[in-house]
Amino acid sequence: MTIPRRSWRGAGALVAAAVVGLTGGVISAGPAAAHTPTWAVTCSEVTVDLKNYSPNVPNTVTVTVDGKDLLPTKEFGREFSTKLTLPEHSGPVTVRLDVKDASEGGKHSFKDEKSVEACEEEPTPTPTPTEPTPTEPTPSETPGTQTPEPSATPSGEPSESAPAVPAPSPSSPDLAETGSSSATPVIGGAALAVLLAGGGILWAVRKRRTTQS
Repeated sequence: MTIPRRSWRGAGALVAAAVVGLTGGVISAGPAAAHTPTWAVTCSEVTVDLKNYSPNVPNTVTVTVDGKDLLPTKEFGREFSTKLTLPEHSGPVTVRLDVKDASEGGKHSFKDEKSVEACEEEPTPTPTPTEPTPTEPTPSETPGTQTPEPSATPSGEPSESAPAVPAPSPSSPDLAETGSSSATPVIGGAALAVLLAGGGILWAVRKRRTTQS
């Protein structure tokens, strides 16, 4: 059986059309997939990675947290990558990414937002109580015997405040005389004088009688 040439030509045209269609679809899908921004959000940071954008136009990227700028609007060319630290937060926050493609039509512009909770605080480990080391009682010091200090030597001189010995009253009766009285020499002297005087008188009388006879 002979197949006409026109049939071969028609079949070849269909195959070529199919190949061109598939190739065009792959080519058109490739850039679209390449322009999808890659970004991630954790409780503490935001990572943005942009690739394959038109290099000769002012593309821009902005990142906000609960409406406040985390990355103010920034221009970039073909690629852009950054890592941003989230401010401290005690509750959930909303992070928004806004990418604008400045090429004709801006078909690769992108907007997205993600919510993230606060980071969980690691529990502080409870310190293990340590048992106190028993301490041996310190023996008390033996009190030393104190040597009493000698009292001051009494002075030989009487104290001025010592009471004076009262003088004997003139009206007090005379003490009884004894053999050792102080008046004995006086009495002996007087007796001797009387004896001498008596002897002298007797001698004078005798001499006078002798003269008269």
